[in-house]
Amino acid sequence: MLSSKVVFVTGAARGIGEHTARLAAARGATVVLAGLEPERLATVAAETGGVSFECDVTDQAALDRAAATTVERYGRIDAVVANAGIAPRGTIAVGDIDAMAHTVEVNLIGAMRTVRATVDHVIASRGYYLLVSSAAAFAGLPGMAAYSASKAGLEQFGNAIRLELRHRGVAVGTAHMSFIDTDLVRDVADDLPQFRQTLRRLPWPMGTVTSVEACARAFVDAIERRRRKVYVPRAIGAVHAFRSLMSSPLTDAVIGRGARTAVPRMEEQVRALGRAFGASGGGER
Repeated sequence: MLSSKVVFVTGAARGIGEHTARLAAARGATVVLAGLEPERLATVAAETGGVSFECDVTDQAALDRAAATTVERYGRIDAVVANAGIAPRGTIAVGDIDAMAHTVEVNLIGAMRTVRATVDHVIASRGYYLLVSSAAAFAGLPGMAAYSASKAGLEQFGNAIRLELRHRGVAVGTAHMSFIDTDLVRDVADDLPQFRQTLRRLPWPMGTVTSVEACARAFVDAIERRRRKVYVPRAIGAVHAFRSLMSSPLTDAVIGRGARTAVPRMEEQVRALGRAFGASGGGER
């Protein structure tokens, strides 16, 4: 179903973005890769028959150029996967506030900029957007304040533009995953032993770690079927349906009980780490 389609993916140098682009290409799409690691992007582009752009999603001019060049070369953009994302270390009390603000800038505003750069072309093709949110949009955890805020904002941005673009023939989906086996998640686990302990204690399906290949399959299926919501694993959909429970006093009490000891340990680990992001850089997906 993706034959002759042009799919534009941000954060495509590694992780979910890379695997989504590879699978989309295997199903016949022409893939356009945008990201911050030009050598990795060039390798993926060469192996998929696509094209790559070194492009920061916080730079509107760079995004505009990438979109315009894509249309000059291929004549269209049929689908956009707004995937670029980062995750900082630390709590609001112990953490780099500039890194937290930058997380919102990349994860939320970067997706808004990506949509703005491509929207005229996607309207012209009556295409599809997949905005990569997270289960963290409705189930925040201590130490994930900036990430959760950015992903909750992205979900609502997607819900709103879905209504704005529907009459133009454009479909909009948001993706909600628990933990995916990517550099971003592995970096956090390597940096913060407390994160590994917290992950083990989370109830199913929130503590599930899904392979990046399975996540990419869900994303490419969503592009083909123009899905409104994507859950990885699928059981996250049940959590989403009961999202009000995730912010209830009962949940606060349950999570807060463990947080009384877990948060100080995590904060001490963040102080010792001495940096805001993981070994792979900003932590791009």
